[in-house]
Amino acid sequence: MTLIDTHCHLYSEEFSADTQQVVDRALSAGVSKIYLPAIDSESTDAMLGLETLYPSLCIAMMGLHPCYVKENVQTELDHVKGWLDKRPFVAVGEIGLDFYWDKTFEKQQYEAFDTQMQWALDKNIPIVIHTRNAMQETINRVKPFAQKGLKGIFHCFSGSAESAKQVIDLGFYLGIGGVITYKNAGLPEVLAQIDLAHLVLETDAPYLTPVPFRGKRNESSYLSYIVAALAAAKNTSIEEVAAITTANAQKIFGS
Repeated sequence: MTLIDTHCHLYSEEFSADTQQVVDRALSAGVSKIYLPAIDSESTDAMLGLETLYPSLCIAMMGLHPCYVKENVQTELDHVKGWLDKRPFVAVGEIGLDFYWDKTFEKQQYEAFDTQMQWALDKNIPIVIHTRNAMQETINRVKPFAQKGLKGIFHCFSGSAESAKQVIDLGFYLGIGGVITYKNAGLPEVLAQIDLAHLVLETDAPYLTPVPFRGKRNESSYLSYIVAALAAAKNTSIEEVAAITTANAQKIFGS
């Protein structure tokens, strides 16, 4: 069984003491690729260093996370653009809108999101979207870019069936992670209505750890618990879930 973790912050300091062991456990669990979403300029070196260390496993994206859109947004965007022009990346991400903590930089978040979506169009690569307390605003913002051919993933999807339909109608995939294992999340009921053709797997490690490890550090090897929960929600086999979601990930990232 081959799995792909489409969203993992393996370069985070939470993994600094045992990166090799985490990688070994991922490989043992059948994980063949780990895609690394960018956050901001301060984490770029660690992310690219990990890609260099594990070139056949870890694959970097480039982008500015909406929670890191601050007063220095233009400097951060210049950093992203510099790297996008310097070498190929599989995606622009993670980018999007996050109004959970505060909306101080709401205008700048919209502008940074638009700018980075246009860069992805220009480079003909997908985007990976972070959206929190802003699902409809994010969908509305993506729509004109999707109409021009932009593709991508709504990472960590935990929305309603109606939101899922809107995302799918844009031609985007839903990234499914540990939330599917949470008792009161309601995600299995939503995904029961969604074809596997529209789903990819992720951990968002070290965050959003699935049951039975909730409250502890997440890691890519825990994808097996997400696969099992998704198979149960879809009333199908873990082998089918693995095969289809892996094919979807290969399709969106081109590898």
